[in-house]
Amino acid sequence: MPGDTITVLVDSVAGAAVAGTIAGAALYALRRRSIGLQAAVAALSAVLATAIGVAWAASKMFISRHDRDVLWIVLAGAGAVGVVLAVLLGRRVASASRTVGEMVRRLADGDAAAGFSAAVRPTAAPGELASLAAELEQTSARLAEAQAQAQALERSRRELVAWVSHDLRTPLAGVRAMVEALEDRVVEDPDTVARYYATMRQEIDRLAGLVNDLFELSRIQSGSLALDIESVALDELVGDAVAGAAIAASAKGIDLRGEVGEPSPVVELSTPEMVRVVRNLLDNAIRHTPPGGVVVIRAGLDADGVAAEVSVQDACGGIPERELDSVFEMAYRGDSARTPGDGGGGLGLAVARGLVEAHHGEISVHNEGPGCRFTVRLPLHRR
Repeated sequence: MPGDTITVLVDSVAGAAVAGTIAGAALYALRRRSIGLQAAVAALSAVLATAIGVAWAASKMFISRHDRDVLWIVLAGAGAVGVVLAVLLGRRVASASRTVGEMVRRLADGDAAAGFSAAVRPTAAPGELASLAAELEQTSARLAEAQAQAQALERSRRELVAWVSHDLRTPLAGVRAMVEALEDRVVEDPDTVARYYATMRQEIDRLAGLVNDLFELSRIQSGSLALDIESVALDELVGDAVAGAAIAASAKGIDLRGEVGEPSPVVELSTPEMVRVVRNLLDNAIRHTPPGGVVVIRAGLDADGVAAEVSVQDACGGIPERELDSVFEMAYRGDSARTPGDGGGGLGLAVARGLVEAHHGEISVHNEGPGCRFTVRLPLHRR
């Protein structure tokens, strides 16, 4: 009958509300206890709500005594199964939680730089905890990579300080000795005095170049490098760089050649910075090419016609394969000797790489022919 149906519905809702209230109060009281115990209480709440409904229906004579006894047995079995499954689930979640907590602790202590061992990773963890463990794995890998980069930077910084200190001390000591000789009139021969002055000027220019390289590197690494972008034809860029390096090449007896494809590509770039890049590559090529050798600079579009390329080919004899990846690092000199007066502070290629990357370009090197080829690849249009 409709009236009985409404009565059963209302009383069932009331019974469920009572069971929910009791279960909620129990869960609140047990909020600091194990997750398995709380899961068991949650599982029993549904059984309790059903039990209240059965007791009420039996009191209203809606079910027979035999049916009531059968329902009590069914509820007891269902409650037992629910509690067992809830406890097992709670133990599994608790085990996975402890494992994830151990991963977090190791990550915080810096013990996970090499990754987590199989004994630490959670097995058969619920989806959310498995996702959290995977995120911790990725975080550990990123931290390990960042730590390796930081160590490499620190090692590079120390080497740079040591090498730059050497490159500063050597010319300063020579200049000081020559100045003292001139002050004490130990040297009075006009030709010798003139040679001293020329040598001091050369050493001062070398120091100024080293200081400029250091300043440029600091601007690049600090992000304060400001580029004045304009459209420039590569033949003009190459012409300016070749004109600046021609004197040094002629003094060493090196044949310096420039080749630009027709029509000359037009690239959006900052002229002073890119001229410095090409000059650094040319100075490096001239420095390492023996007298009588040939240095060739070529410019044009790449094979796909989507980017401009500037390459410098020297006759240095090649770079050992194991050192090719280190060529653009700070203070790389190509040999272990720190010979005074060799003209380079080991920063030119590092500056070139920084300036090329600031233009969203790429710079690379590979052995070719009698020496090696440095190639700068620049997008035609700035992103």
